[in-house]
Amino acid sequence: EGATPGTINREVGLFSSAANYAKREWGWDIPNPAAGCKQKEPEGRVRWINRAEAGLLVQKAAIDPRASHLPDFILLALHTGCRRGELLGLEWRRVDPQTGLIYLEAEHTKTARRRSVPLNQVARAAIINRMRFRAQYCPASPWVFCNKQGKRIKDVKRSFAKACERAGITDFRIHDLRHTCAAWRVTAGVPLAEVRDLLGHRTIEMTERYAHLSPENVRMAVSRIETAVSQSGHTEEEEQTENAG
Repeated sequence: EGATPGTINREVGLFSSAANYAKREWGWDIPNPAAGCKQKEPEGRVRWINRAEAGLLVQKAAIDPRASHLPDFILLALHTGCRRGELLGLEWRRVDPQTGLIYLEAEHTKTARRRSVPLNQVARAAIINRMRFRAQYCPASPWVFCNKQGKRIKDVKRSFAKACERAGITDFRIHDLRHTCAAWRVTAGVPLAEVRDLLGHRTIEMTERYAHLSPENVRMAVSRIETAVSQSGHTEEEEQTENAG
């Protein structure tokens, strides 16, 4: 009671997988009561901010001296699309400033699939800031996001919420930085397949939640169809009639 459809589906799905495994691998003659019990889930949340709001958020994040890492965290999340855990668990051995890449192995990602994440100029600058911090306070620390003692920073939830409050940005969560990264790229005309690869989505369907942010792509597709029809001199209905004849 009170659980969301997504939570219910994951728990029922786990039970279903266990029942199927027992039948397939152990030869148990049992029914699978979870079959066909999947609930309809609502569309995934898409909350994002524009570049002016993002700039203000970074500015307000820099006010708190106890969270000097927060501006760099926000910038990296906005410009790489990495998840919170991927960034807070990032080690220096998996960062290559020369080639401009972050390497994520399967054990570091939610989807258990390795991927490399490119760094643009903004993300690279954030990495360099972290390198300077490390060199000054904790040269031996393996963590990109660490405190002055070199210990890994495990969460930024409270400081992030404070920064949002100071910036006047409401209903905005840490994971929405990832949505913002996707939204910026889709509105800039980056193909969904490329956005999928950057974010590490398992399927293109997960990325299609952002498709509505680029209606121009739909207009271009419709325009190409109209151009093809115009050049052929036939409408689709006329062509079907001719083929039938």
